[in-house]
Amino acid sequence: MKSNKMLMKQNNAGFTLVNVLIVIAVIAILSVGAYPVFSTLIEKSWEAADISGVRSAFDHVSAEALMGNKTATVTVDLKQKQADWQSLDPVNIGGIVHYKKQGDTDNWKGVATPNGTCVVSYDKNYGIILTWSGKADPSDPKYPFNTSVTDFFQLLYSTDFWKNGAVKDHLNFEFDSRCPYSDYVPAISEAIKNSDNSLLQQPDCTWAFLGSGKDGQDANRYLFWTSLNTNDVGAGKNIPVIIQTGDGKYYVAETTTGQRTKNGKNYVAVSQSLISQTQYKEILKNGEKYPSLEAAYDAYLKALSDSKYDSVRGS
Repeated sequence: MKSNKMLMKQNNAGFTLVNVLIVIAVIAILSVGAYPVFSTLIEKSWEAADISGVRSAFDHVSAEALMGNKTATVTVDLKQKQADWQSLDPVNIGGIVHYKKQGDTDNWKGVATPNGTCVVSYDKNYGIILTWSGKADPSDPKYPFNTSVTDFFQLLYSTDFWKNGAVKDHLNFEFDSRCPYSDYVPAISEAIKNSDNSLLQQPDCTWAFLGSGKDGQDANRYLFWTSLNTNDVGAGKNIPVIIQTGDGKYYVAETTTGQRTKNGKNYVAVSQSLISQTQYKEILKNGEKYPSLEAAYDAYLKALSDSKYDSVRGS
């Protein structure tokens, strides 16, 4: 009986120093691992509070403008602790949709900064303007792709099938990147892989080379590009596109996605079937011409931010 009491007494003695140290070590490891998660959640909550505050200010200034007070402004003090937006891209405030890579626009000036401000004001030409207290880091590239890579048709012309004249008699070819089992797209994709971070290498983008395969018809060939995955967008949807013509001109226009079938498998192309040069020219006519790839890309982002593309932008 005595030995049993002694054993019980020993068992009730509590944790040893080794036990305590092990528990402390485990807690420390868990804390270090959990910190980035908690930090991200906290930053997200601050950003949500800032968005809510700026939207309220947007509504107030809009109401004042409608009542004739065009000079009303509201300054919102920001709570976020990191520059720019960590949890949102794009940011949508009252229909003003802004992507990080856009830089300044007519309705969006500057960058959100830690403990900075957003001044909400009204302009008779542009409507509501959001002016953030920070400026973009000049070291950050404005574009996600290499803007010096612009000769996209050389990628097409470098393929063996083009050099061998496989499509030289085609009045209207279509090489869409979403086409499965294509006889031509893999060769073009391989050429694109050798590019230096070109526009055509951007994640989820859809591209298509279209037009005439006949010699001397450069101006009647077209590259259509969109940042959207058309398979996700679906058929029959209007989308903005950048168009480069074979003679080096740039346009931003709108197409309607179209469903195709190849070897029994459906896919969604960047445009409904275009069978004549008249149709291509009509698309260009309804679009806008730009002097460079950068200018076209800026205009594309602005077009994509239009509320009419809300349903496809989130695809």
